[in-house]
Order: sequence, then structure tokens, then C-alpha cells
Amino acid sequence: MRYRETEHLRVLIANEPQDRLAVVAAIIAALGHEVIAREIQIEDVGAVTEKERPDVALVGLGASSEHALCLIERIARAAACPVIALSHAPDPDFVREASKRGVFAYITDADTEHWQSAIDIVLRRFTEYHDLEAAFGRRAITERAKGILMERHSIDDAAAYNLIRDHARQRNRKVFDVAAAVVDGHRLLPKHPHASR
Repeated sequence: MRYRETEHLRVLIANEPQDRLAVVAAIIAALGHEVIAREIQIEDVGAVTEKERPDVALVGLGASSEHALCLIERIARAAACPVIALSHAPDPDFVREASKRGVFAYITDADTEHWQSAIDIVLRRFTEYHDLEAAFGRRAITERAKGILMERHSIDDAAAYNLIRDHARQRNRKVFDVAAAVVDGHRLLPKHPHASR
């Protein structure tokens, strides 16, 4: 995932009381960003996030902390964008629960001059998180491919990796692509190395 520059972001605002929506939207607009969705209900947040593809979401602590926490969890689970928890006064219990649900940052009305800095940090950490997640996924595929080759050829771990690496070099392909092909195709192979058709 590529780090998204923080100029003119598409921002989703959720769970803000009516009287606060205009205030928060004005702060976001003053930072040069566009508010693309507001007043989202829990049952709608997944579809709105999928449709609008925001760069970042601000979920405010409204009348119900449970409602805000459910919104945070749904957006974070979709992994469409990073979520920032917004509170109008310090609330350590809400922040603790929000951190368990997947927020990347917490901001308050008391520090509106620092909102942009928080957004910058959040977007960078979100990108790093997804890059790391992808790396773990690639590693898991390579490990599975090595296991398949070890079983089929009765070889050790190093020899299995060398088979994948050498094949990738000979065909000018990435190690991951060769490993993925082994994993994808292993179900088509006979269960035993010398089984007949």
C-alpha cells in the first residue's frame, strides 16, 4: 500500500451530534479536506465506507459510547481506512475501548491545531500496517510452498527454498510468484511423487 499524501483527503465523519457536525466539518474543511459522509448509522457504515472509499474516518463520541465503538469496529474491520476517535473532552475509558476496536489515533476539541499532524501520522502508520500485513501474507505463502516441495521431493527446508529461488531466477520471476504458483497448483499434483494417472 502506498502512503497517501495528506492534501485534500476524503474524510468520513460518524456519530457526531447534529450541533457538532457543522463544527467538525468546518475544521476538516479548513484543513483543506472534503467531508464525504456524515451521520452514519451502524448498519450503514460498511456500505458507506465501501461506496465512498474515504481516506480517513473520524468517529466522534456522541450520546452513546457503545454506538461509537461499534462504528469504529465496523470501519476498522473493513480495513478501508484508518479510524481516528474524536472526543470533545478527555475520556480515558472510551479511548481504552476504542484502542481495542482498532483506532489509530485519538484527538479532542482542545487540540484542533494538531488534527492535521494526527492525520499525517495516522495515514503513515496505516500504510506501514498494511505493508507489514502484506509481507506476512507473502511469507506465509512462501512457507506453504516450501512445505509442499519438502513433502513431494523429500528434501529439507533450505533445499525447498533453493528450488523456488532458482526457478524464479531462471524465469525472471519473483520468488513470491513462484511460491504462489506452487501453492495454487499443488492440489492438481498426485498425492505421492510417483503416482500414476
